[in-house]
Amino acid sequence: MAEDQEREEGQERPSRPSTAAARRERRGTARPAARKDADGKSEARAKARPERAAKSDAVDAKGRPTPARDRNKDDKGSIFSRITRFLREVVSELRKVIWPTRKQLIGYTAVVLVFVAFMVALVAGLDVALGKGVFWLFG
Repeated sequence: MAEDQEREEGQERPSRPSTAAARRERRGTARPAARKDADGKSEARAKARPERAAKSDAVDAKGRPTPARDRNKDDKGSIFSRITRFLREVVSELRKVIWPTRKQLIGYTAVVLVFVAFMVALVAGLDVALGKGVFWLFG
């Protein structure tokens, strides 16, 4: 409904969200409102009844350790399982990357090429100037 009103007014929704929070919201994977304690109760309920929260905090302040910390450090698995895990992690990290649009990529490429051309010209100019200076000084 709000999108229809924006479109009617001539304002279009941006093709890509500009902030990480907006991207999470658009994907539907926004962080939950309240964190759960080790016993499964949310912090919001703990704030509503502080006397009960104090008792549960005293028993287990940090909760259980994650399975990665429980695992034996010497158990690395086979070479194939390590390679597949590495590749899965690479793919998951590449999904987090915010890829530039074609317009941004062209702009960034142009900036880099202009900068490189300027630096090449600067170094070449200094090389010629210093070379002529050395030949003038030492004949």
